[in-house]
Amino acid sequence: MSTTQVLPPPYNKSAEANGGGAVNSIGDAETHVVQPKGGDDTSASAAAGARAGGHGVAQLVDGDGNGDAGAGAGAGAGSAAGGNEVLETNARTKGQWFAYVKTKQFWVALVLGQVLAICITSTNTLSQLLSFEGTSIPAFQTFFNYVLLNIVYTSYTLYKYGFKNWGRMVLKDGWRFIILSFFDVEGNYFVVLAYRYTTILSAQLINFWAIVVVVAISFFFLRVRYAWLQILGIFLCIGGMGILFGSDHLTGYNAFPASNALKGDLFALLGATLYGITNVFEEYLVSERPLYEVVGQMGFWGMLINGAQAGIFDRASFRAAVWNSKVGGYLTGYTLILFLFYSLAPVMFRLTSAAFFNISLLTGNFWGVAIGIKVFHLQIHWMYPIAFVLILLGQVIYFLRQGQLAEQVKPWLGEGQEEGVAGIGTAKRRVERPEAIV
Repeated sequence: MSTTQVLPPPYNKSAEANGGGAVNSIGDAETHVVQPKGGDDTSASAAAGARAGGHGVAQLVDGDGNGDAGAGAGAGAGSAAGGNEVLETNARTKGQWFAYVKTKQFWVALVLGQVLAICITSTNTLSQLLSFEGTSIPAFQTFFNYVLLNIVYTSYTLYKYGFKNWGRMVLKDGWRFIILSFFDVEGNYFVVLAYRYTTILSAQLINFWAIVVVVAISFFFLRVRYAWLQILGIFLCIGGMGILFGSDHLTGYNAFPASNALKGDLFALLGATLYGITNVFEEYLVSERPLYEVVGQMGFWGMLINGAQAGIFDRASFRAAVWNSKVGGYLTGYTLILFLFYSLAPVMFRLTSAAFFNISLLTGNFWGVAIGIKVFHLQIHWMYPIAFVLILLGQVIYFLRQGQLAEQVKPWLGEGQEEGVAGIGTAKRRVERPEAIV
């Protein structure tokens, strides 16, 4: 099942290589083979396996040149598009109450969402602490995160592909990752810049706009269709945020002076918009490509874009910044937590969607105040726990009548998810390994 995309076309869909295997992508009209270092050419047998398996099947071929592996993978993926038990169960349970909520995958996604919310809240808190110390370097602050992502994930990609095949991938697909990295870098830049002018709570509350952006882009460009319960769940989560905002406004709790609230809020709004675009694009890419490739490319191009931007715009701020042991500690903590966030977010996109990812982050406002009790001497109003429970309830309602695979099934990957990657958190992995939790 094909879809018309405004987003860039996929690069010869592939399965996520494991065990050093080469990634083969066999389409209806074209065969593309990415061999590992020292691997034998098994494209002919792999292509035969794919044709036996059906239409446009992504598959794994063992690096030892065993052609039977290609045939087996093709046949297995072909059955996945047809009479696979996992897909049949998912189709049968669509529309049933609590079908997905009762699965282990739902609880993994729910907990993972809270881990990500705590991560993003921690980075927001550290940004505010840096601002209090007199250090506001919005571009330079995230530079080390991209460096670390590049060191870890690009190195692993080179190990899996070899330098020649990595270079081919960059030449063919690099432009897509440049666009993704640009939106991500600018989103980070404007959100961090917002803390120079506004308060941590104000900037966090504006992030709900990212949900609107994600839902709109997913609906129009990826043809994602939301059930009425999903829309209700989203509004319930936003309502929980509204309670947080209303309680602060009525009581005057947690009110910090802002040097230029309007300017800061506009920067936060722009950052949230860029985040929304980045989230949808990243969900699209990690559903088709290996996680380490996507994150590695984000680190590689993000490091170059961010470094250039820091050199241009942060020179004066860098010279005027305060440098002491506290600032060094804050920057180190910011980098490590953001690295963890970038490593886990793609798994969340595969398990659920960019929309659920963003409503999960709404609880970050509660966690932000919980952390702020110690750090900023904030106060928790009695309405805060109610708001937190309401947001979690909205997340449950979002999945109340979903099938057992729920949003792991991506509409742009075909009915049997044959155009996707069989990586951690994907529906295709569940199709091939029904016992897998993620």
